[in-house]
Amino acid sequence: MKINVLRTDLANAVSVVSRAVSNKASIPALEGILIKVYGSKMTISGYDLEIGIKTSIDATVADEGEVVVSARIFSEIVRKLPEEVVFIETDDRMITYITSGNANYQIVGMNSAEYPDLPEFEQTEEFEIDGNLLKEMIRQTVYAVSDNNAKPIYTGSLFEIENKTFKIVAVDGYRMAIRTEQIDSDENAQFVVPGKTQQEVLKIITNDDEKVSVIAGQRHIMFKIGGYYVISRLIEGTFLDYNSTIPKTKKTEAVVNTRLLINAVDRMSLLNGDKIQSPVRCNFVNGEIHFSCTSAIGKANDVISAPFEGEEVEIGFNNRYLLDALRNIDADEVKITLKDGLSPMVITPVKGDNFISLVVPMRLANA
Repeated sequence: MKINVLRTDLANAVSVVSRAVSNKASIPALEGILIKVYGSKMTISGYDLEIGIKTSIDATVADEGEVVVSARIFSEIVRKLPEEVVFIETDDRMITYITSGNANYQIVGMNSAEYPDLPEFEQTEEFEIDGNLLKEMIRQTVYAVSDNNAKPIYTGSLFEIENKTFKIVAVDGYRMAIRTEQIDSDENAQFVVPGKTQQEVLKIITNDDEKVSVIAGQRHIMFKIGGYYVISRLIEGTFLDYNSTIPKTKKTEAVVNTRLLINAVDRMSLLNGDKIQSPVRCNFVNGEIHFSCTSAIGKANDVISAPFEGEEVEIGFNNRYLLDALRNIDADEVKITLKDGLSPMVITPVKGDNFISLVVPMRLANA
């Protein structure tokens, strides 16, 4: 293999692809990136057996070939090269020579035969969506994905397409987030995408105007974002019947300024930490919300105006779960709906119905 490429193109590609590389892999090749050079393209891939990212950049090719190089070392070298043109050559022993200006390196590579193939799958569904919209939908729901592997199905989000309606649903047993949008697709499908994959998609979408192609199979999914391909396994299993968890009746409904609510809960959070999880008590009374929190550190109280309709109610929450929901709603005012002090709080924007967040309460000492 013998080529030259532009350093900026190479550095950008390696930086993104390396995010799919395992730091400690049982297969040594998986700690590297796979480089394939054919025609006038240099294709770079990273893969950790769960998620793979690949892309191609233009190259001037003297000799075609393939090699696996350490992702960490190669990335650092490319990032610090002094000139814009980079010359890369690999010999029969897989020694890889990298030259730019007066700087030159020799690093030990591996045979590409040692690198596992990225998954290939038969397409069952495909739809296209604006990158900005997909980014927003993922961001507003991925916070509710579970990090507990005891129930793997909830370490991902449900992607549901039906009657030109696209939903992303995330739930972890303590909160749930649902984001809905209308899209131009005749597909009807459901599949569960790992949270880790969604986080990578979020990072790669940089041009809000670009379209993202979502291509699903029986066990895998691929996101085509610009020149990048993100390939991931899907999570198998039965996802929660999320509609049945949304309370159908309400006894209390309040419209609250989102920033005031966030600030009040945040102030109560000062008495909680990683090892202390005392509930933030919210008492809806006399057109106000009275907040209080008592922990081993001390006590805190606060009050904000919140005119409400219905019955007075007292309810407690994990401060972090409530803040996550409020910070991701993207609305100046939120509508809070309560059935009672033991049922989930439903949070929605005052205008529109494309976002729903549920937060399960913590049982209060006097409940």
